[in-house]
Amino acid sequence: MPTFGALPHFTADLQHLTPAQRRRFRRVVLDAFVPDLRTGRRFRPGLRIKGVRCAPGVYELTWAPDGRATWSYGRAMVAGLPHIVWHASGSAPPPVSVRLSPRLAVSAASPG
Repeated sequence: MPTFGALPHFTADLQHLTPAQRRRFRRVVLDAFVPDLRTGRRFRPGLRIKGVRCAPGVYELTWAPDGRATWSYGRAMVAGLPHIVWHASGSAPPPVSVRLSPRLAVSAASPG
């Protein structure tokens, strides 16, 4: 089983989800995301995992038709197991410049 960590913003985001949305997020993580991490192969298409354009190393996962979460790989806590750091979650795609940690956020005014 991979290990998980979360940025404070992600923890706050979870509190804004309904209980049903939190259950769905956890179910998708445990029933699809974790098994795909274990295989080491590509993630199943239904998770719609893709990189966040303006934040290298940060990915987006779809956990519901209107539910998204951003995450990255962190430093392994247990040898041989991936460590996932959750950044943000919500019932609509999180804007990159607002939802990522300050060190990863990209200002809309910055070039590139």
